[in-house]
Amino acid sequence: MRIPAALLAMTAMTAAGQTPQRLTLQEAEEIALRNHPSISAAQFSAEAAEEGPVQAAAARHPIVQGSFTGAGAPENTRLAAGAINNPIIYSRAAAGFTASQLLLDFGRTSSLVASSRSRAQAEQERVNATRNQVLLDVDRAYFELLRSQAVLRVAEATVEARQIVVDQVTELQKARLKSGLDVSFANVNLEEARLLVATAKNDVAAANANLSNAMGYQQTQSFDVAEQPFLIEPLALSDLVERALRNRPDLKASAFEVEAAHRLVQAEKARSYPQVSAIASAGWIPTRAEALRAGFGAVGLNVTLPFLNGGLYRSQQTEAHIRERAARERVKDLENRVVRDLHVALLNVNTAAERVELTRRLMEQAAQALDLAQARYDLGLSSIVELSQAQLAETSAAIQNTNAKYEYQMNRAVLEYHVGR
Repeated sequence: MRIPAALLAMTAMTAAGQTPQRLTLQEAEEIALRNHPSISAAQFSAEAAEEGPVQAAAARHPIVQGSFTGAGAPENTRLAAGAINNPIIYSRAAAGFTASQLLLDFGRTSSLVASSRSRAQAEQERVNATRNQVLLDVDRAYFELLRSQAVLRVAEATVEARQIVVDQVTELQKARLKSGLDVSFANVNLEEARLLVATAKNDVAAANANLSNAMGYQQTQSFDVAEQPFLIEPLALSDLVERALRNRPDLKASAFEVEAAHRLVQAEKARSYPQVSAIASAGWIPTRAEALRAGFGAVGLNVTLPFLNGGLYRSQQTEAHIRERAARERVKDLENRVVRDLHVALLNVNTAAERVELTRRLMEQAAQALDLAQARYDLGLSSIVELSQAQLAETSAAIQNTNAKYEYQMNRAVLEYHVGR
């Protein structure tokens, strides 16, 4: 157990000692779009789905096969059991080619090609949906890192301010102008601030890890992220819903799945109709019985009429129709969830915007209260307890205001994701 612990410690020291990489939100998003494995996996799935239409369309093209056959049999041998046509078997060695071409299948192949193409388009939209999810993860991790770094700055400033108070109170206690209780309370406040710094540093490290993962890095990087423009603007739910229903890639993918299911229904219906194909075969028999010619060739027309198959085709057609109805219902369900998610996301954005203003006022009031408490304490009109409470309130208000600002930006990123970017 000691070796892994040592390796973890060395990794932590290396991560802590590396120079932070300067990074903007746009740069983080671009790196994630290039590096993230989930996007690559989705793209490969889409590329694989592109082969579906090619495979379905192969039935339209001629099929040519080469064969080599050798047989040995006693003279005048004829199959007498297990076959109705009762063919004669000749000793021979022959080679030849057989070609077949589908002439008419009443649109079944075309429907299968269209169904496969719709599925391929659905996979491509899922690539876009994966990109949007990755970008959302990057945005949230980016603003979380900004928030953690801002809280760390507040905590460090709090330590500096309370250290000054400790120094002042200590000197006053030495001059017998303040009691040892004042020094103890001041030191308690200082240690609380240092504890806040330690927690904030841990949050910064965790935020760096989350952002590194969101950008597709396997190892944790250290970033110096740039602030983003902070703008609170009014938003209308009806406009957002209209944009989402038009732009969301998962909705587009579901619509393509419905089209694919509809085309499959048409393909299954066409299986009940005849299928017409042409067959040609030609070759050479170098070693043969006297009754056989040296070369052979034949052409034919084959019409397949489905009569009885145990209800297989009817069952497959019914299944395809039911799956089409299920796909349409899934689209409706997804639309309902999109509208709900948008409503909730907009409520969160509006609440976060309100919290920004409320915490700003709270921070102003807490700063004024701290100034008054400091003045009263300096004049000997109040105890260290009142000053400590004012310091705590001022620090809490500053952290709440910082959290509110970045929570608003994170909620805006979530809202843009639900709209479909």
